[in-house]
Amino acid sequence: MTSAALPMIGFMAGSLALTAVGSSAQAACPIQLAIYGEAQSGAEIDFTPTGTSATITNTFRMILDNNVVLDGIAMWTEGSAARPHGSLMYKCPTGDVTGEELAACTVWEGVIYSADEKGTIGLLPAEGAGAPKSLILPDLGPSLEMSAAYGPAGFSKVPWDTFVLKGCQE
Repeated sequence: MTSAALPMIGFMAGSLALTAVGSSAQAACPIQLAIYGEAQSGAEIDFTPTGTSATITNTFRMILDNNVVLDGIAMWTEGSAARPHGSLMYKCPTGDVTGEELAACTVWEGVIYSADEKGTIGLLPAEGAGAPKSLILPDLGPSLEMSAAYGPAGFSKVPWDTFVLKGCQE
């Protein structure tokens, strides 16, 4: 081996080490810091720590084109068929709101599913667990297209139902 080849081998080894660190950092990302993206529309889901809520297990926001932001939460239902029930809201009033007011600003509701790198389907994990490879929000696109957030004064690119893990907040 020539001495000229040694720097190249060192560079390749360093690159592989950085790739491995990046992969493990993404794999070790907790769900409350995960960032997901949807390729078709460019929409993004950013999770944030929920805090001390007794009922809300996940808090996130969906960022659509034209800087439209939807606020999201997930609450686990109780019973033998417990599921993470997600809601996306658009311009909801703050403070003490009625069920009717909340229903009027909710643009999507449903179970949030996850998928791992092998394609195994699961449920959205609660805070503290590792972020899954993908999230699936069934019927997201049709619901958003019928919402007040869509159209000339809102967003124009309708996202598909699947979002892929693209990073981790620091």
